[in-house]
Amino acid sequence: MTAQVTIYSSNRCGYCFRAKRLLDSKGLSYEEISVDGRQDVRQQMMQLTGNRTVPQIMVNGNAIGGCDELYLLDRQQKLDPLLATS
Repeated sequence: MTAQVTIYSSNRCGYCFRAKRLLDSKGLSYEEISVDGRQDVRQQMMQLTGNRTVPQIMVNGNAIGGCDELYLLDRQQKLDPLLATS
């Protein structure tokens, strides 16, 4: 079973696009939650992740960070095992 992935994003964010492109390249389905014009959703994201910038990515309910952290995990060959956990 694959991991449950949630990404908080904005349509105006290049880093969000890059993060989603990497997740898409893994053939992974994920829940995308847009914070555009939604201060309540951004507040929820900040409470869950401790960060106010997007993207914020959560795997199985654990915040892993943003785009840079996602690509770092991939370069370290730690992303695929993380995404394969249930």
